[in-house]
Formats: sequence, structure tokens, C-alpha cells
Amino acid sequence: FLSFCLFHGECGCMLACNTSALTCCGSSHRVQVEFYVNENTFKERLKLFFIKNQRSSLRIRLFNFALKILTCALYILRVSLDNPKEVNSNPWSESHPEFHLILTKLALISFLETILITYLSYKGNIWEQFFQISFILEMINTVPFIITIFWPPLRNIFVPVFLNCWLAKGALENMINDFHRAIQRTHSAMFNQVFILICTLLCLVFTGACGIQHLERAGKNLSLFDSFYFCIVTFSTVGYGDVTPQIWPSQLLVVILICVALVVLPLQFEELAYLWMESQKLGGNYSRHRAQTEKHVVLCVSSLKIDLLMDFLNEFYAHPRLQDYYVVILCPTEIDIQVRRILQIPLWSQRVIYLQGSALKDQDLMRAKMDDAEACFILSSRNEVDRTAADHQTILRAWAAKDFAPNCPLYVQILKPENKFHVKFADHVVCEEEFKYAMLALNCVCPATSTLVTLLVHTSRGQEGQLSPEQWQKMYGRCSGNEVYHIRLADSKFFGEYDGKSFTYASFHAHKKYGVCLIGVKREDNKSILLNPGPRHIMAASDTCYYINITKEENSAFIFKQEEKNSKGLPGTGLYDAPSRLPVHSIIASMGTVAIDLQHPDPPEESSKLAVPAENGAGSRRPSIAPVLEIADSTAILPCDLLSDQSEDETNQSDEEGSVGFVKGYPPNSPYIGSSPTLCHLLPQKAPFCCLRLDKGCTHNSFEDAKAYGFRNKLIIVSAETAGNGLYNFIVPLRAYYRPRKELNPIVLLLDYPPDNHFLEAICCFPMVYFMAGTIDNLDNLLQCGIIYADNLVVVDKESTMSAEEDYMADAKTIVNVQTMFRLFPSLSIITELTHPSNMRFMQFRAKDCYSLALSKLEKIERDKGSNLAFMFRLPFAAGRVFSISMLDTLLYQSFVKDFVIAIMRLLLGLDTTPGSGYLCVMKITEEDLWIRTYGRLFQKFCSSSAEIPIGIYRTESHMFSTSESQVSVNVDQGEELRERGDSWKKKAQRNSTTSDQSDHPLLRKKSMQWARRLSRKSNKPGSRAERISQQRHNLYRRSERQELSELVKNRMKHLGLPTVGYDEMNDHQNTLSYVLINPPPDTMLELNDIVYIIRPDPLAHMPEDSQVGPAHSTRIQQDFGAETRDETHL
Repeated sequence: FLSFCLFHGECGCMLACNTSALTCCGSSHRVQVEFYVNENTFKERLKLFFIKNQRSSLRIRLFNFALKILTCALYILRVSLDNPKEVNSNPWSESHPEFHLILTKLALISFLETILITYLSYKGNIWEQFFQISFILEMINTVPFIITIFWPPLRNIFVPVFLNCWLAKGALENMINDFHRAIQRTHSAMFNQVFILICTLLCLVFTGACGIQHLERAGKNLSLFDSFYFCIVTFSTVGYGDVTPQIWPSQLLVVILICVALVVLPLQFEELAYLWMESQKLGGNYSRHRAQTEKHVVLCVSSLKIDLLMDFLNEFYAHPRLQDYYVVILCPTEIDIQVRRILQIPLWSQRVIYLQGSALKDQDLMRAKMDDAEACFILSSRNEVDRTAADHQTILRAWAAKDFAPNCPLYVQILKPENKFHVKFADHVVCEEEFKYAMLALNCVCPATSTLVTLLVHTSRGQEGQLSPEQWQKMYGRCSGNEVYHIRLADSKFFGEYDGKSFTYASFHAHKKYGVCLIGVKREDNKSILLNPGPRHIMAASDTCYYINITKEENSAFIFKQEEKNSKGLPGTGLYDAPSRLPVHSIIASMGTVAIDLQHPDPPEESSKLAVPAENGAGSRRPSIAPVLEIADSTAILPCDLLSDQSEDETNQSDEEGSVGFVKGYPPNSPYIGSSPTLCHLLPQKAPFCCLRLDKGCTHNSFEDAKAYGFRNKLIIVSAETAGNGLYNFIVPLRAYYRPRKELNPIVLLLDYPPDNHFLEAICCFPMVYFMAGTIDNLDNLLQCGIIYADNLVVVDKESTMSAEEDYMADAKTIVNVQTMFRLFPSLSIITELTHPSNMRFMQFRAKDCYSLALSKLEKIERDKGSNLAFMFRLPFAAGRVFSISMLDTLLYQSFVKDFVIAIMRLLLGLDTTPGSGYLCVMKITEEDLWIRTYGRLFQKFCSSSAEIPIGIYRTESHMFSTSESQVSVNVDQGEELRERGDSWKKKAQRNSTTSDQSDHPLLRKKSMQWARRLSRKSNKPGSRAERISQQRHNLYRRSERQELSELVKNRMKHLGLPTVGYDEMNDHQNTLSYVLINPPPDTMLELNDIVYIIRPDPLAHMPEDSQVGPAHSTRIQQDFGAETRDETHL
């Protein structure tokens, strides 16, 4: 057997492996064998002490360095004490015997040490040791002194002791290396090279000064300082000529020194320049001192693009309290040229540090001082062809960061939902495909949800578009500044007075008084945020309130106006007047403080009873709106539209689904780990996989196209490359339990590649969900999947096209295909996902549309002003027709300041369902609802009747898109002129109306058109007839082109055996523009076909156990948006 024994020696510990017994087969002899790692000899012990042992060798080198420095110092002291007369009489002799005695002793010690080190370092070639430069210099500086001990006449010989400076240089380099080895720390190569260069220059100057001074004793007898001055002037290539060597030995020494400098110094400088260039690529280090005295965050990415960097920096530094933070970027690739150019701008060069390195290396994490960072953002590379591999890299980076700095908060972006559970430990996680598909799904039932969420998670001042003469751009730009904030109720001026009141009461009165929209609350003893918990939730002082406003309450100044100030006959103020005359609900954002005027802090009692005067001036009154109660009355609040419609749904099941009914339950099969369970409408039994194929019949049914199914509602078509797990999050929000059964739209998945059985197993439990293999660039596939019977077509960005040789060309195929569908099916609502937000300007592109060109100029102006939302005025984005997932990167960035924003957006999009939390839906304003008149009265109507909280409006206006530049009415530079000319009629309109400027929309629009026509008449008056002829020709050409496209589609439908009736009914609705108004002021006038975003309370939150569902009885105001989609479309 083998045993290990530990032996202790004088110089250290030695490991010996001792075989105590080795038994051979058939033999009883035992042999003991000892193995030593180091030879247990006197030489090895000395070698261990002088060379191998780090600490002892460091002491030896330190002693040797001090010895060499002492000899150089003694030489300088001896030269400075020389007598000039003795020097002239005997210029080559040594003087001062006392210095000679000390130098002799030091030389003897150095000689013995050198011999000992040479003996210990001997490895077989003795001549290699003898011909080393360090050994030769030691012999020159020590042997003459030792000889003088035995032969005194040689004591007057000159010994160049100053050459010990080169030995001191070598000892210092070795000493620094031993020091770093001893403390287990490494110094940079840049520091080492700079140190070597400095030492080389000092040694050259010192050697030259001392040598020239000694040789010039036979000439000018230069002092040591004069020699030093001469060397500095010579090596700096200045050459004044006032001090020069006079004899040939000193001149020869100067030649030798110059030759050595010309060889050694360029090599040193070249190495230094190379290391400096490499260090610039790597980015250097973030010093420990800065990390401990300043705050910084680390951004880990696999590749850094200019768009990603600017989005992060603009959003991160948009918050005032983050202005003093530093951003350390850790990226494994070399810095891009565009990124380098951006980081050289003074605005970013002082705050952003780029380090080339890997997050998987502790050395690079130490360079970034990850353990001292305030946060670490780990972003995925969404442009990779293999997104799963990109997620794997992100997961490893997150694990490495957590292992190195367990206390550093992690903010992780993941691409695919099935990989999310690997980074569940992170403080905040955003799964791209989860948010993307949920948002695209809600876009189909709640128009422009993507625009609503994008504006909410972007930091904006609300100043975009304020110089435009277009009223919709002013309102849209101002309302885009709304964000979600939070505050504790006890510390709030907005909500502090509503302690003990119902949530609905607090939300309505806070909006009426301050213009803020209270959307959610969180109890102190509960970690879950509840969106609109309903009137039965009683506000407590410890509650955390979540509200939508232009700015947070801490940045607001409250100005109370006394009642007597309003009774002096002051004219009414408009919505857009100066801040000093703002009404309560009109808040204009600025970079500093927002002033909020509080007029009538205590509203009169009759203000809750709102009525509209009769049309003909009669004394009759329209229906008034009930007041919002402080404490909920269970008999006054209707439960929900969903519950009241249950019996109706059950009785009409035969009309919709035949004999097959729906049940409510949780999906039995989740496609990935970590999906939030959601109560949904499900089939009583799973559908066979063959029945999920839309375009092929099976033994259970013979339907082969969308018409044969006879769907009651219009289709929602999703075009994707593959059936990824993210599509599950598209289906769940559209089949959630709070969606009325009669409003469920059939979902058709148009996939490039057929789905696998794992995905079919997850979706076979949902009603009216089908798939079909095909692409959007194939007209036959579009017609077979029922595009003429669809209201919405969702085009998902394909993974295979996300990477291209030219970055911004990744969307080329998608844009052209969507443009084709836009021309073929003009009334179809196409929702498109793009890789790059800047490409949205090509969506629904009209080459001769001057209005779009004017919007392009406006976008450039807003970008020059530093707006983070310069693209917001593009019509496809404002209408919610285009979306880029990169817009949601700010969601992760904002979570550093607002740790609640991800949770609120997940609740808003239906990704998470918390008991008692409400959900997002919409309601359409019809002619029957216009008696409510204003948004504030609508707010009261919702709160008093159904406890719903409105958060915004989706407005659609008719607009004539001009085709000549003379008809363009959007010009930012001329907007100021319009504003000045309109001051007089604007004040007049304010005096004659009790409403806000919202009621003057038609007037402002009319003035804008008149102003544009005046400019047109002034500039192009002679060409008006030519313009009319050109317009007629354009209309004729457009009509003929439309007929040609129509004939093409009809011929393909006839070829496929499909009826053309549905396509004949499709009309061109392109002369409209739509936009989102988030939390508009209470006096905003409602318009026909406005769609109001509302947060409806959870219908299951307060259901009694023995509740009986009565017959359906819901008011028109409670109906969800879907009047168009609920119209029977019998195919």
C-alpha cells in the first residue's frame, strides 16, 4: 500500500511519498521506497531560499537593489568631494581612501552573492552563466576592489562603479515581479513597459553623465551637473552646444551612448506603443478607487451596435438621479468604429467606459469592478441567426456574474421563453418573445396597444410636436410624456386625502383634481400589485399607489388659488396657456418642476350630477351621471360584463359552435417551464391534431378553407416562421376567461414550417385555433387561410432574416411583402414587427405623399432636439400598425429606477394574472355615448357604474393626404406664424366656450387648411389648373391600378374555388390617421368612434359562492370594443 508522509525541513516543507510495503505474489519480502518532490540536499535548500521561495527571494533582491543604489550614491558623493587641484595633478587616480574601504566591503558582499546565485542557477552550461551581461558587470565592479585587498598599489585604479545602476535596474524589475507573485496580484503589461522605459532612460543618462565627467578630468574638468546637463540636451536632440566633450575618449563614449540609445529606445517605444494600442482596444481598467467613490453600472453584451448603445444611454441618463452614474460596457468584441466615434463625444466620454472582455472571465469582471457595481445589465443579441444559442450565452453570462458578485442586482434580457427559468434568480427578467406576442395579440382586440405600452415605458418630456400647427400632433406629443410612477399613500399629496376611501373614489377624484390617473395599488403586507382592485378595496396609509402622469409627484409644485381670485372676472383659461394659468387637469411637462394649480380644492356637491342642455334650448335634461361613492355599495356596482353575459353565451352556444361548448379552466399543457397559469376558455375535450389543420380535411370534418367553417367573428391571422413557444402567449390573452365567448375571434397560424406535436399538444385545448403551412408572399396561401374574412393580420419578424450583411436590410423582405398586402387588401389591419425601428418609415409607403414627407422633417427636428421618441409621429406607429421589440429594451432599463414597471406591464398585457387584479380592454364611443361629452365625465361614468378606470383614448380622424407640396399643412418652421396669427381667435373661442381647446379641434384644423391654401394661392396661383389636371390623372391612374389589383385577386380566388363576395366588400380606408392619447385632461372632448382604453376589475375577485348569474343586463357604456368585429360575417 501507498502512504503519504509530510517531512519538515529547515527551509520549508517537503512532500515525500513513502511506499512502506510492496508485497509480490509468492514472496514475503517488503521493500520501502521513498520519493521526494525536491532533493533533500543542502544545494536544494539554498536554491529554495534564494530563488524559488517568493518571499525570501524578494528579500534577497531587495537587499541586492539597496546595495547597488548605495554604491552609486557613494560614487556621486566621492565625485562631489573631489579636490580640483588633485584632479588636475593626477586625473586618473582615485582619492578618498575611506570611500574605497566602504566600496571594497560592498564589492566583496556583492561578489559572494553573485557567485552563489550563479552556482545555484547552474544547469549544465557554465559558459552561459559567465557570459551574461549582469555577471560581466558584477565582475567589472567587484573584482578590482577584491584584488586591491591583496595588492594595495592597485587602489588608485579607477573602477566604473556607476555601472551598478544597470544592475540595480535588473534587480528592481525582478523585485517587482517577485512582489506581485508573493501577493498573488498581477500588474498590467502597460505599467511594466513604462517602468522599463523610464529605468532605461535614467540608466543611460546616469551612465553618460558619470562617464563623461570622469573622462573630462583630462579636459575641461566638467562638473557632474554639467555632464548631466549635456546628456539631457543630447538625448533630447536639442543640442545647444554650450557644453561639449573636448577629448576623444569622452567623445567616443558619447558616440557609443547615442548608438545604444538609437537601438534600445525605439524598441522600447515600439513595445510601449503596441501595448498602448492593445490597451485601447481592451479598454483598460475601471479603478478600484473610482468604484468605491463613484457609482457605476455594468452593461454586458455579446456585440454592441450603435442603436442599442444610444437607446440604453438616452433612457438611462434620462432620469435626473442617474446623472452621476458611470456606465462600464463589457463586450468580447473589438469596439465598433461608430461606437468609438460616439464615445468620443464629451457628453459620453466622461461617463461611459468601454472594456473589451468576457463576462465569463473573473479577470474581466474584476476589471469592470462588478462586485462594486450598482447593477449589471445582461442583454441578448437578437440579431443572431440562432436565437437559442444567443440565450445560452446570456445564461452563462448571468451565472458568471452571479457567481462573481452575488450581491450585484442583475437585469437580464432573454429571447425565448423556454430559457427564462434558467435566470429566474435574477432581480428583473424580460423575456422578449413573451412580451412581443402578448402585445401583438392585444393589438388585435385593443388597437395600438403596442404604441400605448411603448409610450408608457419611454422617458419623455411631453414636448414633442409642440411647434407643429397640427392639433393632433400637439395633443399626441403632450400625452406621450405620461409614465407610470409610484408613491406611498401617506406621503402623497395626490392621494393622501383618500385614506379610508374606496380605490375607485380615489382614482376618479385624483384625476378630476390633479389630472393623474390612479391605476393600481399594493398592500404593505402583500408583494403583488393589483391593477384596479375595484371599489371594495379601501385605501390605507401604508398602501403604495401606482399612477400615470406627466411627471412624478416629487417633481411637482402645488399652487393653490383662492376662491376670490376666480371671482374677479378673469377670462377662462385654455388648455395650452402659460403654466401660471393652468387649470387643475392641465399639466405641461418640463425638465424641471411641473406646476399644478389647484382651483376649487373642494368641488361643489352638484358637480357630480352632470347634464347636457337640450339641443333646442328646452328645459329638459339628459341623463345625469351618478356620483362616485366613497365606500362601495355592493348593490350599485354591476359585477362585470363577463358574468352578465354567461347565460346568454350558454343559450347561444348552438349558434356559434354547434353542439360543442366551452369551459373555463387552466390550459393542461404548458409548452415551457415558467409560464404563468391563466384561466381561459377551453374545449371540453382536446381537439385531434388533424382537426387543427385549416386547409386540409380529415375524418372528423371536411372543411378545407376558412369559408367552410362558417365562423361568426372575423379571423386573426398570424404569420410566423416557426411555431415557437412564444406563440402560446399570443393565444392565451385572446382566450382569457374575461373575454366574452361571443367575441372570441378565430386564430389562424400561417407558418413557414409545420409545427411539431409538442406545440400542437399545447394549443389543441383552445377553441377556434388552427394552423396552415404557407407564407405571406404567396397569394394563394393568403386566400386559403381566409385573409378576406380577417380583420387583423399579424406579421411576426422572422429569425432567418434578422441578420443581414447590411444591418438595416434585415427588414427588407418583410416590408416589401407587407406593402404588397397593403395594396391588395387595403381595408385589412396589418400589424407588423420589424427588427429596426428606423425602418418603420417604409411601412405603407407612398412616394408622392407630401404629408408623410413633412412628418419625416418633423421627425428629424425632434431627433435634433434630443427626443427619445422621434419616430412617434410616423403614422403607422401612431396607429399601432408597426412595432419593433427593440422599443421595449427601455422596459428593462427603466426597471433600474422603477422596480415595479415590469410587473405592471405583465399585468397590463395579460402575461400574469393576480387574483383581484384587473385587465386591459377597450370600449368604443358611439352616437349614443356622445351625451357624456368630455373625458372627465366619462371617467365618472365608468367609476360610478362599472368601477372601470379609463387610461387613454385611441382616436381616428379623417385626413386628406395631399400629393403636392403646395397643399402640405404640416410645417414646423411655419407653425410659429400660425400660432401668432391664431392668438386672437383662440382667445375669443376661449371666452365663448366653457370647454377646453379640445372642442376647437375642427376650428384649428380649418384654420390650418386655410393657412395652407393661402400659401398655395400666393406661390402657385398660375399653376392651379395644371394641378387639378394632374390630380385627376393621378386619381384615374390610381383607380385603374386598383382595378388591376382587384382583378388579380379575384382570378386567384376563382382558380382556388373561393367566392369573391367578401373581397368585393373590401374598401380603401387609407385617408385616416390614428393616434393614442394617454391620460388626456378631463376636459378633452369625446369624438365619434373614439376607443377608450379601460382597466376593468377582476370579475372573480368578489364573487359570492352562492351567486346566481342572472339574465344579461348591461348598459351600452359597459360594452367592450368590438362592434365591428362582432358584426356577423357569415362566410
